Amino acid sequence: MGRAGIVRTGTAGWVYEPWRGTFFPEGLVQKKELSYAASRLTSIEINATFRANQKPASFQRWASETTEGFQFSVKGPQLVTHIKRLKGGAEPLANFFASGPLALGDRLGPFVWQLPPNLAFDPQSLAAFLELLPKTVDDYVALADKADRTRQEPFLDPTGVQTIRHAIEPRHPSFKSAEADALLRQHNVARVIADTEEFPSRDLTADFAYLRLQGPSRPGAEGYGDADIDDWAHTIGTWRDGGKDVYAYFVHEDKLHAPSNAIALRKALGIALPGD
Repeated sequence: MGRAGIVRTGTAGWVYEPWRGTFFPEGLVQKKELSYAASRLTSIEINATFRANQKPASFQRWASETTEGFQFSVKGPQLVTHIKRLKGGAEPLANFFASGPLALGDRLGPFVWQLPPNLAFDPQSLAAFLELLPKTVDDYVALADKADRTRQEPFLDPTGVQTIRHAIEPRHPSFKSAEADALLRQHNVARVIADTEEFPSRDLTADFAYLRLQGPSRPGAEGYGDADIDDWAHTIGTWRDGGKDVYAYFVHEDKLHAPSNAIALRKALGIALPGD
């Protein structure tokens, strides 16, 4: 029997005012919020990287505030996805990868690339983008080493980094295409599972699964109830037992309940943490 996958559940980001006094204990100082979140969740998607490249010291600090086994996913920059629209070539990718994500060490999970809703499927540009993405640590370091050194010295130390993975979230209907899925499978890039009415598919295109759960795909649903959590636990458990790692984030508009949803899913999958 092969290896079972590892499931991690969490949220997109961790700095939200409505969580103070609800998810975060009353009076918890802000600088301790990440460490508290990491004691209840098993992964968090870093969104700050979407707006601007961060510094190695920030990634190192975030990693230091989490426990063993925790991983971050890292959102790719809007310069690549929204401004260059995947056509910027290697330079913006090199600058991003050199900016410090490697400093997360063994806390580094997948990179996620969220495409703008008005970006239609173009086989040539998607194929060229997927070809540029580094798939191994050596590929990553080689690309990051080409970064513009007038901006900052590239961070190239991959100590502790286990895998380099990518997920992509297309949001234009034209991506509902066998050709798009074939390209993603060819490059072992996970199509993000969004669980929306527009994109209800649970098909996998990589050797791991990446979920950005936006809200139940059935019409009229407002949030994730117990039945929804049980349904996802069953699906994810099947993937896990088949050897696939799974990253599941609750990112729907009801941010107040995202942590409790992530904790409920974790517990439904039989994953216990010391704080339980």
